[in-house]
Amino acid sequence: MGVELGDIFTKHEIEISDLTGKIIAVDAYNTLYQFLSIIRQRDGNPLMNSKGEVTSHLSGFLYRTTNLIEAGIKLIFVFDGKPPALKARTLEARVKTRNKAMQRWHDAVAAGDEDAFKYAQASSHVKGNMVEDAKALLSYMGLPVIQAPSEGEAQVAHMVLSGDADLAASQDYDSLLFGSPRVVRNLTVTGKRKLPKKNIYIDVKPETLFLEEGLTSNEITKEQLVDIALLIGTDYNPGIKRVGPKTALKLIKEYGNIEAVLAHLGQNIENMFKIRDFFLYPEVISDYSLSWKTPKEKEIIRLLCEKNDFSEVRVRSATDRLIQASDAGQQTLDQWF
Repeated sequence: MGVELGDIFTKHEIEISDLTGKIIAVDAYNTLYQFLSIIRQRDGNPLMNSKGEVTSHLSGFLYRTTNLIEAGIKLIFVFDGKPPALKARTLEARVKTRNKAMQRWHDAVAAGDEDAFKYAQASSHVKGNMVEDAKALLSYMGLPVIQAPSEGEAQVAHMVLSGDADLAASQDYDSLLFGSPRVVRNLTVTGKRKLPKKNIYIDVKPETLFLEEGLTSNEITKEQLVDIALLIGTDYNPGIKRVGPKTALKLIKEYGNIEAVLAHLGQNIENMFKIRDFFLYPEVISDYSLSWKTPKEKEIIRLLCEKNDFSEVRVRSATDRLIQASDAGQQTLDQWF
């Protein structure tokens, strides 16, 4: 889930059209989980092929990504590599949480409980060939697919810092901790969203956050921001009880750094220096290749229709749009070089 820093960063609501011409490095795992969570039938069941394999993520990557490409956005998808050992406890906890949600979902469906859909969303698992199929589809769509050595959010932050992308896209705030100057949220979930237990729909729009703006407005350094995250709790440590973003900010500003804060509180954080260094000096790669190519319609049809039972009419329609938008986008991009 990442670190909750929303209380100390200003979110700037924008339109998709504001991102036209931008190159955006996307945290692919984060996006994949979003699709698994939100692309479901009314009873909470995900989309599946005739073999009972989940295909919600493939639907999201085809149709929602095509919409973004039509808006003139150049996308790069970055997949997580091997998770750091520091994250093992969090990953184990997530599995338990999802298994518990799965049971609650089944119980809620049997009882006719309106919370069934909520539990279904929380039960999303990445399994089988989901990642491999997602990578293949995105490649067939002509998009760069990058394999990060470790955390995807660290890699997308590096790509923005290097000037190879304009923004990092993720729902989490960790890209800011890894140093991304600009982050966009809600990129792939833009649109109407139903509020839980209410027959009310809200508009979800993209929002941007800027690292330097957050540091300046809060009068802190990048290192102090990481210290704040450690106090709140990250994917690598549970944080200090009853310390949220605003309290952590106040403590760091008062005492200067996390060592002094922990001494004041009489607390300690296991592996604190390793976690801090992981955010400040993450494992990333620079020897990647970025190229946007013409989509391969036959391969897309084979993967989605022949292998996963998608409607060929719908897929061909999306592919035609994708090819047209990709050609237009490539002509625009060529003018930059």
